Amino acid sequence: MTDPIRYPWSEPPAQGEAIEVANGVLWMRLPLPMALDHVNVYALDDGAGWTIIDTGFDSRKTRAIWHDLLAGPLAAKPVTRVIGTHHHPDHIGLAGWFQDAGAELAMPRTAWLMARMLTLDEQPAYPTRSIEFYRKAGMDDAILAKRQNDRPFNFADCVHPMPLGFTRLQEGGTIQMGGRTWDIRMGNGHAPEHATFWSRDENLVIGGDQLLPSISPNIGVYPTEPDADPLAEWLEACERLAPFARDEHLVLGGHKLPFTGLPKRMQQLIDNHHGALKRLISHIAQPQRAGDCFKPLFKREIDEGTYGLALVEALAHLNHLHQTGQATRELRDGAYWFQAV
Repeated sequence: MTDPIRYPWSEPPAQGEAIEVANGVLWMRLPLPMALDHVNVYALDDGAGWTIIDTGFDSRKTRAIWHDLLAGPLAAKPVTRVIGTHHHPDHIGLAGWFQDAGAELAMPRTAWLMARMLTLDEQPAYPTRSIEFYRKAGMDDAILAKRQNDRPFNFADCVHPMPLGFTRLQEGGTIQMGGRTWDIRMGNGHAPEHATFWSRDENLVIGGDQLLPSISPNIGVYPTEPDADPLAEWLEACERLAPFARDEHLVLGGHKLPFTGLPKRMQQLIDNHHGALKRLISHIAQPQRAGDCFKPLFKREIDEGTYGLALVEALAHLNHLHQTGQATRELRDGAYWFQAV
């Protein structure tokens, strides 16, 4: 039997403030302009300076909040190092800003390469291959037509330019932060080479988006790698990390609240997708496109604001069924139709 999931703090820190969740470990929260409206960031006391875990978007508002934090709970010492758990912009948006101010950057190599590549790859309009990708996925005609006329989201819109130079974090390594030794263990699926940190000195885990309570991170397929199977990578990572989980671990995630009960949560993160795959197999007894598969996967209505994330996650599950021999795929009328074997 495993302990239930518990939340030692019922409320997050107020804007510009911090909560000490362990000796020398501060939890802060930054706003995001999207349905998931926040990201958690952490500061660890290294003696002469702070190590910051993740940074939020690069925006005028976020920088103003950081100025308040640097003048308030972090005022005793400078930020000397920034850790990026993975390459998504809500986590590394201001990494370059801190580097410009003198901090060192450490993150997984794949995450750094992805982040730097995407900040340099600014697109004024959706490339033809991207439009073709969404058409093959069965994107709603009206939404697809709108995308053809809209400027796409670009990393450069919310990620500060990242200068050359970083320290690589890798699987099996260790890192010193906040007076503790941490084992580095890589996740996958939500983002390639996603770093998590497991303290050897006490029951602390820094989980980024790999280890979240109450929600599962997006597992998506994108135009950059249209035949990818990130769901297989997600399940492999969860199963590999699960044996390290203990009920007493305090998990500091990238979103929502810190929690305990990690063994139970790891099983939920695995079971959630196995359940979704079972529902999806029943749904595709008759051929379906990714855009036709929202209800069995998410069990709720998907609005325009979450449509893009839902589509790429539906495609990830269908790609997994196809690549594991549980479904066929046929290109017909410009879209991929999947059918259970």
